[in-house]
Amino acid sequence: MALSGLQIYKLLPQTNCKECGFPTCLAFAMKLAAKQAELSACPYVSAESKTQLEAASQPPIRLITLSTDSRKAVAGNEIVLFRHEKTFYNRAPIFVRVKDTDANLAAKAKELDAFNVDYVGIKLHLDGIAIENASGDAGKFAAAVEAVRGASSFPLILIAKEPAAFEAAMAKANGAVPMFYCADESNWKAMADVAKKFKAPLAVKANGLDALAALTEQVKAAGVEDIVLDPGARGFLDTLTLATQIRRLAIKKSFRPLGYPIITFPGEGVSAPDEEPSLAAQHIGKYAGFVVLDHFSPARAYALLVLRQNIYTDPQKPIQVQPGLYEINSPKPESPVLVTTNFSITYFSISNEVEGAGQPAWLLVADAEGMSVLTAWAAGKFDADRIAKAVKTTGIADKVSRKRLVLPGAVAVLMGEVEEALAGWQIEVGPREAVDVPAYLKLKP
Repeated sequence: MALSGLQIYKLLPQTNCKECGFPTCLAFAMKLAAKQAELSACPYVSAESKTQLEAASQPPIRLITLSTDSRKAVAGNEIVLFRHEKTFYNRAPIFVRVKDTDANLAAKAKELDAFNVDYVGIKLHLDGIAIENASGDAGKFAAAVEAVRGASSFPLILIAKEPAAFEAAMAKANGAVPMFYCADESNWKAMADVAKKFKAPLAVKANGLDALAALTEQVKAAGVEDIVLDPGARGFLDTLTLATQIRRLAIKKSFRPLGYPIITFPGEGVSAPDEEPSLAAQHIGKYAGFVVLDHFSPARAYALLVLRQNIYTDPQKPIQVQPGLYEINSPKPESPVLVTTNFSITYFSISNEVEGAGQPAWLLVADAEGMSVLTAWAAGKFDADRIAKAVKTTGIADKVSRKRLVLPGAVAVLMGEVEEALAGWQIEVGPREAVDVPAYLKLKP
């Protein structure tokens, strides 16, 4: 649990030497509590106090990183139960499982690696490939890892039952740092040894939180620090219950034995492939660290990636585009000027509809601090003054011969004020919904 400034102050030497760059030890303690200073700045803190302070400063959920030479998949470091409390930081990496018995492994890996979609100007993609030693043959497993590494730069999760399989696979991993899945009560010692040897994160699996906590303590004592949890549940209710309990224990109780990311396999908890995205969506929201899919299709992946993007967007910092003037379909001087805010979804809704209809237009994006039209208007961030400022700063008046400005229909109330602020401009009120804009422009080109 995080310490207060006064609690930290009691662990400092209290000499007020100023060598840390602050006038007093109390001031330094307050900065430490706010995470605006580093403990290493104090040259006189005792070893015992340093140990206590470093332990208290650790995030409640350990950061786990899987990597290759060019990509990373990161989970953990979360500090809240609900995103409105602060935000969620590290998006749950989404992996797709393949097996060493699959034909055309390289082709599958290339397909997964190449998949990406554009969502409101953000490139969304998968995060990694999980390779399962379904054959039970260490040599075949190593060949599968080599094939996938040759076709993709994705981080890996390696799934096998024997330490020898991991030994063989790592010889072909080409510098990757994968996750080893998994250690249980029967093999944890051998699995911990091989994970420690390759400095790889190790997933541990047990049924029930007591057994899982005991297992993580054993694995940690064996020298493995980077641990991922599999609480054993697979269905909708059980995974929701256990994941929530683990998150609460880690965040609210600072229960270190369960302070690690969770790995989930939604394909194992459903009776049909079409149900997998629903369970995966639940896992992304509550509270998976790594999600491993068994079935891939562009449509399913797109839905999950968009959901994840929305969940892991800071609710206090909306997705936004750069304010300014945008040209759609090579507008001419007589083309209309459409006005909107710099909220990304609003911008792309308008621009995609107009572009798809093949109609030329100027899109004037006013700075509304990333808020949607109605929200910005209600907050006083989208008004006649801001619209007039956008017109003047972008120089749109010099680019058009017909000064025609079209306001969003949701803020028709601004029409009179904008007319006063922009003398000489023809102010119109357009549709409320972006989907209706092309039809409006056809009627009033």
